[in-house]
Amino acid sequence: MKIQETQFTQLVREHKSTIYSVCYMFSKDQDEVDDLFQEVLIKLWQGYDKFEGRSNLRTWVYKVSLNTCISIDRKKKSRPTQAILEGVDLFDDTDTDNKQLGMLHDRITQLPPFDRAIVLLWLENMSYDEIGAIVGITPKNVSVRLYRIKEQLKKMSSSKS
Repeated sequence: MKIQETQFTQLVREHKSTIYSVCYMFSKDQDEVDDLFQEVLIKLWQGYDKFEGRSNLRTWVYKVSLNTCISIDRKKKSRPTQAILEGVDLFDDTDTDNKQLGMLHDRITQLPPFDRAIVLLWLENMSYDEIGAIVGITPKNVSVRLYRIKEQLKKMSSSKS
């Protein structure tokens, strides 16, 4: 049991930024991101001894992270919510790069969870093969979906300008 805990701790250390990247795509609120991160860690821990190594560890971590966040996102959308920080711009910054990142994040979060997952993996410079393995579609389908997603994001930007 101690060896498994040590290995799991190492896994979390190595993939912490990956997990946070996925969680961040599903919320802007730091507390909610932290909650998502904790849920992902629970799912990773629960599945760790069942991981058979058929895919690489990074792929498995992405898959568990995405599935956990998508599942929680679906449950969240079925409950009524009320904006706490209404009228507050969380990306109010004079730095142009931060503004652009904020706008990109806002547009990506408007996408359906599956498309959001594909974009996130693509932004992480994963190959179409890796993306397909994580989300369960062919590399060709990844290519087609990415093209459509990019077109959708362009339309969002022109309609909001």
